[in-house]
This record gives sequence, structure tokens and C-alpha cells, in this order.
Amino acid sequence: MTLKRSIIYTLFFALFLTSCKKDEVASSDPQTPSSEEIAKNTSDPDSIKAKPVEESAPPMMQENGFYNAFAIPKDKKLRDSLYAVFSKKYNERERYAILALNRLDSKSKWNSDTLVVPAKIDTTLMAYSPFPLQLDILSDVKKFVIFSYPIQAYAVYSNGALVKWGPTSMGKKSAQTDRGLMFANWKKKLAISTVKSEWKLPYNFNIHNTHGIGWHQYDLPGYPASHSCLRLLMKDAIWLYNYADTWILNPGGATTKAKGTPVMVFGDYPWGKRKPWRNLLNDPNANNISVEEMTKMIQPNVEKMIFEQTNREKVADSIKTAKASEAAAVQETEVLEN
Repeated sequence: MTLKRSIIYTLFFALFLTSCKKDEVASSDPQTPSSEEIAKNTSDPDSIKAKPVEESAPPMMQENGFYNAFAIPKDKKLRDSLYAVFSKKYNERERYAILALNRLDSKSKWNSDTLVVPAKIDTTLMAYSPFPLQLDILSDVKKFVIFSYPIQAYAVYSNGALVKWGPTSMGKKSAQTDRGLMFANWKKKLAISTVKSEWKLPYNFNIHNTHGIGWHQYDLPGYPASHSCLRLLMKDAIWLYNYADTWILNPGGATTKAKGTPVMVFGDYPWGKRKPWRNLLNDPNANNISVEEMTKMIQPNVEKMIFEQTNREKVADSIKTAKASEAAAVQETEVLEN
């Protein structure tokens, strides 16, 4: 009996060792990439690539402290699975903010192989603003909207304080948006594109009447793709539609009596290079625009902006006074007739 027991124990021990060795081989499978390997693989300047993974493998997350890289597989089934994980991990407002940081809307959510995801989600986006929170150079300018070509983003300042910023998709390389200072003109809740009549442009606000340039809601695919207009997310388009002032035309509408809110477009996009917001993975301040840079760019236009602002206030006041006098005259006439 003692001999039999010894043989049985020896067999069990041999089987256990064999199983351990198999587990060790499986755990060191060279086909499964580590997060370090993914972080090092930056041969493509516009994406983070990893070795092919098995379909059952979870999506890879490159940890970076401030921002993380959420790798999106090319395989459709894997993308669908990833969307389920993405939706479970983040609520609707958080997903909206993440896509906005990647210059994407929900329709184009997988139009990328990597999403830049903040370690801490701020659904207002203000915690990630690349624009200065305060610009003293604009302290006397009541309303100001600026669009940055380099980082495909816009910002809104009221008396020098940043009140809002968000993503945009500006003119593609063959149809670039005009740079420089412009002023808001007319607006329409639903405009029809002059390029293609089937293109509907919700909450359109024209800023260059002769070139037909304006901001409005339309697809944000994660890069400059428009025919020179400034594409926005729907919520941003509605907000700016209500925020900015239109021009005031002379009787008959042939000439402008007063200009609307000043709008500036500046810089150039790094065509063919890594998307600027991907640089946040290496440096959380990579997209930041300094106060000095903004001041130098805006300074030459401040006098004109204040002049047009003052003129518009005078024109608006005179129209308001004229309407009030007209209403009073009508009321007085009605009293006398009665």
C-alpha cells in the first residue's frame, strides 16, 4: 500500500509540473502586446499601432496620467464590442466630451484608430482649454469669437474672459477658410449650401458674405473637411447662434450700417502630420496657446473691433429710440381717435 501511494503521489506531482510549464508558456505568448510595446510603437505620427490581437482580447489603454490613448481596432466586430465597453465605462455626457476633444461627433465616433481620453472627465471641457482663461487685451471688447486652424478649435471671450470653447472642422486643404478679422453678418436657422443644394446647414451664421463663409452644425470627422465653412457640434452651433450679434443694414438692405460680432481665424493646420490633439498623450499642454501669442495676434485689431462695437451700439440705440417714438405716436393717435 505504501508503495502504491508513493507511485500515485509521484504521478500527481509530475502532472502538476507539466501543467505549470504549459501555463508559463501561455502567459509569455509573444503575440499579446504589453502597454509598453504599444507606447513605443509610434512609427505612424498620427496613430498608435499595436501587433494584431486575438478577437477575444480587450481594447488596449495606454496610461499616461493626464490623458490616455484608447486604441480602436479596425475589425468591425471588435469595434462593436469596444463601443459596448465605451458606453458602459462612460455616460452620455462623458462620451460627448471625449469625442469633442478628438474633434469628432457621434456620427463619426469611430473615424479614428485612437481616442485621446482624459484621466478625469470634465463635461464642460473648460478644464482642457487650450486657450487662455483671461485676455486683458480684450477687456473692452464685449463679444469676440476666435477660430484656431492649428488645433481645430474655437473660443469665445466676453470682456476678455473665456466663456466657452469647443471643436471645429474648418476648410480642407483645397478649400481653406479665410484667415484674419471678420464680422458676423446674417444668420439663418436652416441654410442651404451654395456648393450642393442637398447640404442642409443648421444654425448657420455668416461671417464672410462675398465668400459665403459661416459657422454651422455639420459632421466633425476629426480633421479639416469643410468647403471653407466652420463646422460645429449642434449644441455649439445653437449656442453661438444665440450669442453673436448680426450686422445692421441700411434701409433697403444694400449697405451695412453696423457690423456684428468680431470673428478671427488664424494659423495653419499641420497637413499630413500627426493630429495636434494626439500630442496631448506626450504633453498635456501641447495644444496650449499662450497669452503672449494671443495678445500679439489680436493687438492690431482691437481698435477696429472697439470702433465697430461702439458704432453698432449707437445704431442699435437709435433704432430702438425710433421704434419707441413710432410706437408712442401710434398709441397717441389711437387715443385721439377714440
